[in-house]
Amino acid sequence: MAIQIITLEREFGSGGGEIAAQVATRLGWKLWDQLLTEEIARRMDCDCRAVEEHEEKRDPVYYRLLKAFMRGSFEGSLNAPRLKMVDTECVREVVQKLLPEIADAGHCVIVGRGSAYYLGKRADTFHVFIYAPFQQRVQRVRATGKSEREAVELVETVDRDRADFIKRYFDVEWPGRHRFHLMVNSGVGNEMAVEIILDAVALCGKQNS
Repeated sequence: MAIQIITLEREFGSGGGEIAAQVATRLGWKLWDQLLTEEIARRMDCDCRAVEEHEEKRDPVYYRLLKAFMRGSFEGSLNAPRLKMVDTECVREVVQKLLPEIADAGHCVIVGRGSAYYLGKRADTFHVFIYAPFQQRVQRVRATGKSEREAVELVETVDRDRADFIKRYFDVEWPGRHRFHLMVNSGVGNEMAVEIILDAVALCGKQNS
């Protein structure tokens, strides 16, 4: 079966989003990155920023306790629908329904959001993981205008949140290397990383045909 979908999981600051965009452009496929966030927000009837705050991360303990209290409260059960609470569980439920629809349409590159794990059993999907040395990731984040301290903190915490999310919902120690067809060190440069991915996808397609 020909490859119709590429999922791209990434370490924060590895340039995975940029690489995914270049791969999608080269193939002429649809890129589901920011577009995926926008579609989730549309389906949830909320702002994109609310979705971004709960993508690929677990809700804080205090929030989970509050939600449990509200579910167990008669008053809470009446008021919860009106509050339109956007949390990780709500976002995850939408993503779980949305990703198969996107995959069925084919010819797409999907960035993160658990796509490699939700679509792990599809024979027409090629799974890529992008990583990079810690300091290079910090430098990439600093190039966006962050201070050294902010960059280091983001590189350390974002991936920790992603790991907690994947462990919670898929019982996998992130990233779960056996789940990926290809792992690429973006330290070789975005252009080379793109070429490696495209070559691997083409070869995989030939083997499957």
